[in-house]
Amino acid sequence: MSKDNATLADSRWTVEPVIPFGRALRATAPGTHVDDVPVEALRALVREHHLVLLRGFDSFEAPEQFSAYCENWGEPAQWPFGTVLELVEKEQPEDHIFDSSYMPMHWDGMYRDHIPEFQVFQCVHAPGADNGGETTFSHTPRVLERTDPAVVDRWSKVTGTYHRAMEFYDSVTVSPIVTSHPVSGTPVIRYNEPTAADDEGFVNHPDLKFTGLDDDGIAEVHRSLRAALYDPEHLYAHAWQTGDLVFTDNYTLLHGRNAFTSGAPRHLRRVQVHGNPPLANPGLVK
Repeated sequence: MSKDNATLADSRWTVEPVIPFGRALRATAPGTHVDDVPVEALRALVREHHLVLLRGFDSFEAPEQFSAYCENWGEPAQWPFGTVLELVEKEQPEDHIFDSSYMPMHWDGMYRDHIPEFQVFQCVHAPGADNGGETTFSHTPRVLERTDPAVVDRWSKVTGTYHRAMEFYDSVTVSPIVTSHPVSGTPVIRYNEPTAADDEGFVNHPDLKFTGLDDDGIAEVHRSLRAALYDPEHLYAHAWQTGDLVFTDNYTLLHGRNAFTSGAPRHLRRVQVHGNPPLANPGLVK
């Protein structure tokens, strides 16, 4: 019996690999609820495999129930709207988070006082087949391990300065592209992928500046880094099904979103959960 199956052994679900990384628990007995899965074992699984999917489980009807469940994982991040972000398309969005466009790779909490360790997503309603809207995740330690050391050395010379103003904050953060996991010390990537400046359909471009190399060198860093982050060996694009719960390791992964058909019924809920102790944002300038 594998370590995963020994830790979470139960006839009510199976534990399976997710390709190219992560684990999936699939309910096999009707009426099995998310609450039936031990949180301590799930937390350990997320820290080891960085992404865990629960599919086919009974879940939470109301956002308050979802938030209360997430408190079992740790302290939820507080926002002006509370703890649960309702990710749904708005008719006239003021920011791309509420649009149907793609979302570039980034890490959560980069503009806030504290960076959450976990993200917990609940799919209230999937966008539907062929409508896109996959949430994308890149395994940054694997990117660094499998990339030519000379290329990684060039990445390591570059620092990003990121400014983003939206409804919930107006902040600047500074981070080297290659840095260390705050607990394990494992090398990880912290990067907010640039959008095309002439992409007029993208709502509320962040202001990004990268230093450490000349212009040609910076352009090559963006090209090679994007190719590595989106390499199928490193990238998992989660196609949502209604009822899915996905738990992710925000200290390790970068994430984004594929564009989806405008008007598709894509509805996710997200709660961010702090580590213990909460991680003060090392790059926050203001």
